Amino acid sequence: MEMNDIVISPDPRLRQECAPIEEITPEIRELVERMKADMIENTGCGLAAPQVGELIQLVIIDVDYTSAEDYDPYVLINPVIVEQSEQLVPFNEGCLSIPGLTCEIERPDRVVVEALNLDGDLMRYEAEGDLMCVCLQHEIDHLHGITMFERLKPKARMHAMRRYQDALARGAKPGDTE
Repeated sequence: MEMNDIVISPDPRLRQECAPIEEITPEIRELVERMKADMIENTGCGLAAPQVGELIQLVIIDVDYTSAEDYDPYVLINPVIVEQSEQLVPFNEGCLSIPGLTCEIERPDRVVVEALNLDGDLMRYEAEGDLMCVCLQHEIDHLHGITMFERLKPKARMHAMRRYQDALARGAKPGDTE
């Protein structure tokens, strides 16, 4: 199921392992532009290709924009977490593919990610204790078929799934939070 061009849970595409991108083609560049438009239209701070139905390793992230005028997301192709701290910290996360719900997820409080940019250059992103740190991990999870539901303990997962069904019944759309 899709809403506002965003694939909505429990769509099976969100549980798929995504293929690496072998070549940065004009189609990849077009997909990036579509994802940028979808992310800002739905007021997200990150978006992974499977969230728009494309099962490839592509993520865009912009945690700092305040309007369309200062919107300029990072493009990460084939991102890999190469370092992460052992210390886990809780963060209240939302997801465009799981509208109307936020969940407290524990994640490492520091990550280092390597990825290609749209020019094919290898980039290194380091984040610690902030939204960028969480967003990098959340979006990379999507590339491996992991949603925030899978990051919850069983009892919390069942509770979150009930809250999610209630949110959908109330008409929640991508970008809506509790």
